[in-house]
Amino acid sequence: MNIFEKKNTELIKEFNRYIREHPEFGDSIPKGAIVAMQMEGDEDFNTWSKRLAESQAEEGQSVIYVKIKRIKPIRSRIEEVILEPASF
Repeated sequence: MNIFEKKNTELIKEFNRYIREHPEFGDSIPKGAIVAMQMEGDEDFNTWSKRLAESQAEEGQSVIYVKIKRIKPIRSRIEEVILEPASF
């Protein structure tokens, strides 16, 4: 898996979370459309994503670009942790 594929996978996961939290946003995506991720400020990724979506679209199929402006850093959800040294 190349770096663009990894980034695309992460953005899709985040977009799916967003849609679950904002289902009305998902209603605006045409049924059967190809959804292509775009990230503000990353033109190389955006070009790759656009080419991929367009190559997969069938004649007459809609392509929708999800343009992400900002994404928060991933944070741990761990609230408490304890280190225990190994005893040999």
